Amino acid sequence: MNLAQFIARRYLFAKKSHNVINIISAISAIGMAIGTAALIIILSVYNGFDSLIRSMMSNVEPDLLITPATGKTFVPDDSTFDWIYDQPSVRNMCCVLEEQVFISYEGKQSLARAKGVDWVYEEESPLKDHMSDGEFKLHRGDVPLAAVGAGLAYELGISPRFLAPVEIYFPTRTGRISLANPAASIESVRVYPSGLFSVNNDVDAELLIVPIEEMQELLEYEDEVSAVELRLMDGSTKEELKRLQKEIGTRLGPGFKVKDRFQQNESLYKMMKYEKAAIFMILIFVIIIISFNIFGSLSMLIIEKKDDIRTLRSMGAQEGLIKRIFILEGWLISLTGLAGGLVLGVGFAAIQQAFGIIKMPGHFVVQAYPIILSWSDILLTIVGVATIGYLIALLPVALHSRKSRA
Repeated sequence: MNLAQFIARRYLFAKKSHNVINIISAISAIGMAIGTAALIIILSVYNGFDSLIRSMMSNVEPDLLITPATGKTFVPDDSTFDWIYDQPSVRNMCCVLEEQVFISYEGKQSLARAKGVDWVYEEESPLKDHMSDGEFKLHRGDVPLAAVGAGLAYELGISPRFLAPVEIYFPTRTGRISLANPAASIESVRVYPSGLFSVNNDVDAELLIVPIEEMQELLEYEDEVSAVELRLMDGSTKEELKRLQKEIGTRLGPGFKVKDRFQQNESLYKMMKYEKAAIFMILIFVIIIISFNIFGSLSMLIIEKKDDIRTLRSMGAQEGLIKRIFILEGWLISLTGLAGGLVLGVGFAAIQQAFGIIKMPGHFVVQAYPIILSWSDILLTIVGVATIGYLIALLPVALHSRKSRA
């Protein structure tokens, strides 16, 4: 066994002549354990909420979105779209026509993001699982219907139980704007609310889904669309998604953009990554503060063991060996806390992930706090805490060595 490690372990578990050193060492190890457990638990909770947000956004954002590189609309008549339709990993492909519009409902007005969708979207939309009232239906015979975000519906008092229509307005694209009679320069369509959906606050507050033919009539288009949405089969790999994205981009050329889910909402996903990094740095800083207890206990231990140091030197021990003994002693304190924190943090996270013991307050989309353990987070925690413990152990040893030479 390595001599420095053997002596360090004996010092760690041996009873000290000054009991305060044992107490400070125990407090240091417990503090490191609590900090490590907190780091794992909080990062795992963040992973849970991150996954929940991504899952909710996947009900609105497609796996791949094809849009024109310039302008707002295009006609999807390229042979590439036939090729896409034939790909086995593509579950469905639908055309959408989207625009900011002005809507009115029984005397109340608001701006909204109207999204016209085709029959494929109507039949296979994942929003069907997020209806809070009514049903996801865009046609009743020849009558056009609309699915409305819950926030927007609350603002305007929209209910699928009422017979009043939602009136959608947009300035004419093809005619002249009449200053004498501005109302004559505005196109309008009427749709009837069929149901309310709830995904998240931002989407619920602005989105209105209507048949694409109503949007084409409102915006005075014939076959133009603003985007083509692709959703892949369940279980499709990231590699397959990237392959499709690259192949479609190559076939369509520079006139089109093909975006994956991250690129469609880049600012949101970047913000989520930065938030997680900020949380990690804050908790690491707390662990650094806690670890200064190790500095105190190790400094006191070096003073207590000065006779042992003299004995080791008289026996021919090199200065490097003596330094390693006390560095390992301090590091073992932090590693003991790290091991205890890992057991606590991983154990708690695993129990919450499996059984959902701690419930969410109020009415939320999930009943218990979502939590997902990530091996990368556990590895990062181990490396971070172990590195901090080692560097803190170096400080008192370096200071003592400098005083000894002075």
